[in-house]
Amino acid sequence: MPRLPRLQFPHAIYHVYNRGNYRTYVFDEPGAAEAFLLCLFQAAKLFGWKVHGYVVMGNHFHLALETPRANLVEGMHWLLSTYATRFNRFRREQGHLFQGVYRAKLVEPGRYLGNLVNYIHLNPVRAGICAIGALPCYRWSSLRRFLEHPRPEFLTCAEWLREQNLQDTPEDWRQYRDILAAIASDPARQEAGGFDSMTLGWAIGSKEWKREMAAEFDLRGAVEPMSGPERDALRAELWHRELDAALVRLGRTRADLASDRKGAPWKVTLADELRRSANCSCAWLAQELAMGGAAALRTRLHEHRKSLRSTPPDA
Repeated sequence: MPRLPRLQFPHAIYHVYNRGNYRTYVFDEPGAAEAFLLCLFQAAKLFGWKVHGYVVMGNHFHLALETPRANLVEGMHWLLSTYATRFNRFRREQGHLFQGVYRAKLVEPGRYLGNLVNYIHLNPVRAGICAIGALPCYRWSSLRRFLEHPRPEFLTCAEWLREQNLQDTPEDWRQYRDILAAIASDPARQEAGGFDSMTLGWAIGSKEWKREMAAEFDLRGAVEPMSGPERDALRAELWHRELDAALVRLGRTRADLASDRKGAPWKVTLADELRRSANCSCAWLAQELAMGGAAALRTRLHEHRKSLRSTPPDA
């Protein structure tokens, strides 16, 4: 079972991915990839998912899923356990197929979803197992399914095509293939599309959107029970929000943080406030407030609090 809690809400969009256990080739045979896609299609129908894109590679998969009913955990448990049961029964094997829990990054609708789908569709090309000209024929990708008719009802493309000024027409699908070819040959466009960060952090989206999401889930109590890098990244978004609000109250800017000296009294007071109110880590505060290293900041905070205790109340 995946680590709980997942960040779930109606119509959430996720980048879901996982690898074979010990990086083994779970999908090394056409029948294995076909069986996984059959399970995915069944899960989409059972749980009412919208599938914006998918690709199955030799030892991993990537999915762009939307969950109208906030049921990612339930659906992914069904999908992976059903596939594992069928796989092991066919191979007469036992044990875990995948490398720990699956990963699921929240995705901001619109442009960021479009970038994710492009990333998913270009995975076989970037991995060197398929030439760009042959990409529409790659059997285990949603691109081929989108080009076919009829296609499953749960496959949806209107939103991410619109972000690229395209519609679901034969001519625009030809243009989309040209767009993918241009991205595949241009590392700068891949960088601009965030390809290198699609599996990093807890969410894919703008800074403002991630901070809004972090604040919402903090109110629901869904942040602290989490663990690992995803929890740390989510908490950092909350800390950024608290820092921005504190700077507004003080009439200061981030430029002031960068230009003033490390031990400026107002910066020490600000660090102490954020440490107490938001439990920001010293390492994060030292970096964001331009106050040197974490150890130096701890010393400054200790001296600051000691001076407060020694100051008479009416001083």
